[in-house]
Amino acid sequence: MKGRLHSIETMGLVDGPGIRTVIFLQGCPLRCAYCHNPDSQTMFSNKEITPEEVLNIGRRYKKYYDRSGGGITFSGGEPLLQGEFLLESLKLLKKNGFNTAVDTSGYGNEKYFNKILKYVDTLILDIKHFDTKGYKEVTGFSMGGFYKFLTYLENFKGKLWIRHVMVPGITDNEEAMIKLFKNIGHLADRIEKIEILPYHKMGLEKYDDLGIEYTLKDVPEMNPNKAMEYQEMLLEMLIIEKEKATKQKKII
Repeated sequence: MKGRLHSIETMGLVDGPGIRTVIFLQGCPLRCAYCHNPDSQTMFSNKEITPEEVLNIGRRYKKYYDRSGGGITFSGGEPLLQGEFLLESLKLLKKNGFNTAVDTSGYGNEKYFNKILKYVDTLILDIKHFDTKGYKEVTGFSMGGFYKFLTYLENFKGKLWIRHVMVPGITDNEEAMIKLFKNIGHLADRIEKIEILPYHKMGLEKYDDLGIEYTLKDVPEMNPNKAMEYQEMLLEMLIIEKEKATKQKKII
């Protein structure tokens, strides 16, 4: 059993709780206009990794994970695209006492979704856009796959982080944030964190190297302060939704 590997980041601090090792897997079905790792999109990779090698990497840093509440995160590319490898790696890590996280857009090999989610402590869900037309324009794909993945989260027992890259002129408005929340509000009791990541142009040189046109080259980078304002707005909506859910449980 081998996975196609893009890269590995050790001592990461943003892709899940605590200090983490992030395993970036190769391959992604989406073609996001703002992707800063276009070299991870195809399935081609000269590097491979086994679940046992993932475990051995984790063992090197376990003392840091244990002190910080960290662990190992699978990102990409799109980790769900390599469903069988991801499942075996997660099972092995959980068997050996590791905290796990998966960073995903919800597209991949559907037959593994339920099994994978059983071994995930934190799911980081990347929401690209909030309506069918906009999703197609940003990713090149229908939003149907995202909605399908949401149905698998109904029985998810872990923690849920929501992420969105905010692009000026596309989703930097209140209406877009309301639509975002409508997509995830029913999962409020599981949502631990919402992050609005400001669009940036890091990695632009990769497009030149690959000979790929960067369609957002004329779009300015997102103002981080404005992105933070919308993040606070979403967090307030989340608090209200959690309070509603708590009241309903008490009534029942």
